[in-house]
Amino acid sequence: MTGERGGRPWAAVLGDPIEHSLSPVLHGAAYARLGLDWEYRAVRCAAADLPDVVAAARRDPAWRGFSLTMPLKETVLPLADSIEEPATRIGAANTLLPDGHGGLVAVNTDVAGLRAALDEVAPAAVGTAVLVGAGGTARAAVAALAARVDRLTVVARSADRARPVLELAEAVGVEARFLAWPAELPPAELVVQTAPAGAADGFAARWPAGAALVEALYDPWPTACAAAAAVAGLPVADGMAVLAGQAVGQVERMTGRAVPAALLRAAGQAALAERHARDVRPSGRSVPPPGPAA
Repeated sequence: MTGERGGRPWAAVLGDPIEHSLSPVLHGAAYARLGLDWEYRAVRCAAADLPDVVAAARRDPAWRGFSLTMPLKETVLPLADSIEEPATRIGAANTLLPDGHGGLVAVNTDVAGLRAALDEVAPAAVGTAVLVGAGGTARAAVAALAARVDRLTVVARSADRARPVLELAEAVGVEARFLAWPAELPPAELVVQTAPAGAADGFAARWPAGAALVEALYDPWPTACAAAAAVAGLPVADGMAVLAGQAVGQVERMTGRAVPAALLRAAGQAALAERHARDVRPSGRSVPPPGPAA
């Protein structure tokens, strides 16, 4: 997958599965805006394959960086020569870059993407928030919420799953408690939903009064939670805001130049609409969309 020495600059998103990823669309839109003749690829890469893929890229001077989605955000850390905050604290990186000195640096721009989404619905500090889920995105959300929320309730299936999230909250100075998956969410000013598609749908029936929503998902849209919050007239930020926000950070680190998040968000939304139009069968039934994308 490497290019010829001195060839066209390239970057890629790695993951498994990867076919659903919108990252090539967003990064392609950035390159077009910046007038760069770069290539951005989507490469299927299982965790076991990552060391070989990274070793090959390390030898290619045309390589500019990798975006990383599941299951690689934690697997990549031992392969980096250095790890920047907040990736170190979170224990996950979504970006791997040449550091300009012959080494590799692991970076996390998911936190910046979540902060951008939070700015849309809760630009000021909030007293209470609920975080649904306990995976890597939830840990990034805790880092994004630091200094923005006073008290956090982490809703997860088990205390063991929630423990790393709660420990991170303590480390960044956020008062947090665990709540085993309830029938309905507790009162809050803000909900950040990071669980997989469909997992949190049951909370929509009794949406917390006054709770704005950051939804990490963007396909299918709207989610049940997003629809419930919107019907109640509450602010909602979708996963496309998160995706565009983290991509902005990746583009800047890979190219050294900035692009507006609105450009990448519009490109992603247009590509998603086109995908859905293609996936409607002649019978009128839609093909089920893939899960969360990178």
